[in-house]
Amino acid sequence: MNNQHNYPFPSRAPLRATFGIALAVLTVFALVPAIAVLFVSFTDLRQVSYLPTHFVGLQNYIDYFGAGHRADNLNALKNTLIFAGVSTVIQIYLALGIAILLNNPKLRGRNLYRAVVFMPTVLGVTVTALVWSLMFNTSGGPIQRVLELFGQRSAFFGDQNIALYLVIFVQIWMVCGTSVIIFLSGLQAIPQELYEVSSIDGANRWQQLRFVTMPMLAPSITANVLLGIVNAMQSYQLTYVLTGADKKGTQVLSLQVYMQSFGGRSGTTLSQSQGYAASISMVQFVLVGVITLITLWYLRRKEQR
Repeated sequence: MNNQHNYPFPSRAPLRATFGIALAVLTVFALVPAIAVLFVSFTDLRQVSYLPTHFVGLQNYIDYFGAGHRADNLNALKNTLIFAGVSTVIQIYLALGIAILLNNPKLRGRNLYRAVVFMPTVLGVTVTALVWSLMFNTSGGPIQRVLELFGQRSAFFGDQNIALYLVIFVQIWMVCGTSVIIFLSGLQAIPQELYEVSSIDGANRWQQLRFVTMPMLAPSITANVLLGIVNAMQSYQLTYVLTGADKKGTQVLSLQVYMQSFGGRSGTTLSQSQGYAASISMVQFVLVGVITLITLWYLRRKEQR
């Protein structure tokens, strides 16, 4: 007797259509602009209609790595690496600690706390920068008043020795909520049976955190680290709003790209060069790609152990 049955399987056509649409959108809005930026980096394109555009080959890259701009570019590179490294490390540890606290089912009002932690993420760069500009206002802001109680004053964002670290602080405050949400999702996906078994075996809270929580959170840690690095290395809006564009203490690569494209080195339209800005963006792209790949390789090895 033939017991075979013909079960209806869902068609793959909608899935293929969705994938095709997503691939087309990615191509149009990501791949094509990236190729265009690479092409522009080999030209002397400027934001002036009456100036002709010429193919200059590697001249923009030669200028970027040349002796004339080397000091400024190395300073921007150093600030970018400090900004990305410090903000990512502090953000990961801070977000992990907050997520563990908010994941406690015995904590009253934890949904309210989660909303408060995530709130800075939805404020936007301009609002965030305005809030902290007022907080660090040198003419009577609340933080300045606290310092005055101890007989101290500070220029805050005007002090090039601490301005970068103040921007890092604001960056962490603004984006930490996203990392907390990712960690919370990872924590809630950990089976409670693992904690029960480890408790029976005599593991204390610290041992459970080290040998149960952290290994199970490895994918969330990887995601947060990569997001933190990429976002920090591409961030320029906070620096631009909080400190301006011409401060060496807070100059980063992404801000160089923006100012060279739209602000100009001397503030004039003729000094703006989209070709040179495109070459800086390609240098930044390679730097972000290399750091991301190395970080991903290292974190994947940690996950497999």
